[in-house]
Amino acid sequence: MLVKRKDLEKREHELLASFAVKSAASKGRIYNEPEHDYRSCYQRDRDRVIHSTAFRRLEYKTQVFVNHEGDYYRTRLTHTLEATQLARTIARSLGLNEDLVETISLAHDIGHPPFGHAGETALKELMKEKGGFEHNRQGLRVVDRLEKRYPDFDGLNLTWEVREGINKHFTAFDKTEASKEFAQHAFPTLEAQVADVADEIAYDNHDLDDGLTSGLLQEEELDRVELWHIAKEQVLRKEKQYDPEIHKYQIIRYLINWQIIDVITESCRRLKEYNIQSPEEAKNCSVRIISFSSDMFRLRKPLEAFLLENLYHHYRVVRMSDKARRFVKDLFELYVAKPAQLPPGPQKRLKAGGEDEYVVVCDYIAGMTDRFALDEHKKLFEPYEKV
Repeated sequence: MLVKRKDLEKREHELLASFAVKSAASKGRIYNEPEHDYRSCYQRDRDRVIHSTAFRRLEYKTQVFVNHEGDYYRTRLTHTLEATQLARTIARSLGLNEDLVETISLAHDIGHPPFGHAGETALKELMKEKGGFEHNRQGLRVVDRLEKRYPDFDGLNLTWEVREGINKHFTAFDKTEASKEFAQHAFPTLEAQVADVADEIAYDNHDLDDGLTSGLLQEEELDRVELWHIAKEQVLRKEKQYDPEIHKYQIIRYLINWQIIDVITESCRRLKEYNIQSPEEAKNCSVRIISFSSDMFRLRKPLEAFLLENLYHHYRVVRMSDKARRFVKDLFELYVAKPAQLPPGPQKRLKAGGEDEYVVVCDYIAGMTDRFALDEHKKLFEPYEKV
């Protein structure tokens, strides 16, 4: 039997919870387009994100370790895929729209510049007189304007709900003021909230994994962190023989599973407590519905403090971050001072007029991968490097 878009929309109404966003009820796109015969609007958005240039570039953008530090460590792309997988599990369990959750999760880091938070800090400082820089806002610029794939409009022309999820992405490290277009509600959709919490679970636990693998973190030091200690005790009870590598993976696996179950349980409790029956009620609620329990918040706080002190502030990571900020600053200042050294794309935007040169340069640098930025720095600043 042929399954068409109308059939998919009917299934959503039959199978999803009343508070889930239904694709047939989307607020639509900036530019009117006929919808696809065999894909819902969110499935179509997902495919547009995956096929975008910005998404592919995530493969060579920093998570914690700069790309050339080694092939094992997470990149923005592998982190994004891992967060998306966690988000789908939560969404499925709560009866939410998996396609919308998946699309927001895949796009949530699409506005990140090279070198992770170090690159963002540098651009924020360089752009402070021009409106600043923030990767959620930049992500919206990417999908609304900077991607060039269609003859009739700039950007990817994604649905309102996906664009809201990108703009209102919120975690302990990602806090930004929503654009006016999305400011009428206290919170985004439950699907966007799921993407947020899955992102937190993914980066905390996978940064633990990378930190241990790199040798920057030691398991003996982690034993002082209650969340890790409880998980380790549970894993040791089940292990028949001790293998250090498998042992580490099993603790990380336990931590992820524990936190996923906690989010599902606590979110169900809040849905009942606040009697959430529709997407609008969830967005106008006085609290975020998709959340960790108070006990898990308490347990996670020391772990996040441990990662901040021992991984993100480790001298090797600080050195990488400091170098990254210098690279970004050097490139930015050179392009602004001598825009003739920019490639044809940005130069065309400058010649067309109407755009601030700082914004054009910022867009260009934010779109770079770590590898490209390093190569560009070599070409422009090392005298014997071919340009």
